[in-house]
Amino acid sequence: MSDRRQGPAARAFSAARELVTLLLKSGTTRLRLAVVELQEERARLFSLLIMVFVALLLAAFGIGMLMLLITVYFWDTPYRLEAIAISAGVLLLLAVLLGWRALSIARKPTLLRSTLQRLTEDTEQINQHIDTQQMGKRMREERDE
Repeated sequence: MSDRRQGPAARAFSAARELVTLLLKSGTTRLRLAVVELQEERARLFSLLIMVFVALLLAAFGIGMLMLLITVYFWDTPYRLEAIAISAGVLLLLAVLLGWRALSIARKPTLLRSTLQRLTEDTEQINQHIDTQQMGKRMREERDE
């Protein structure tokens, strides 16, 4: 049947059914994308944590050795306490700077970025479709008058 032979209730029911079908298909696709993104993010986070742990362990050993070298080098001079204090100050300053940088990186939202982008695009397309349907309805009403 064409739209002209159907009553308004049948057309509304048909349009609602099409909308629900479209939303279910879109929702399923977006949910699958979200699951894939979560799995990728989990794998990336795990490998990142392993690398950070190893890097911190190696950095701690390296810094310890450097501190020991500086202390031994200045041991027989009157500047040994200054050498230790300057080394500790530099290490603390670097720790604060790296912590600040880590916080700025952690605040950037990356989780489900593609899913959110796709949902925004879907919303825009649905709004365009609704606008097109309303414009077509107005044109048919004007033509029928």
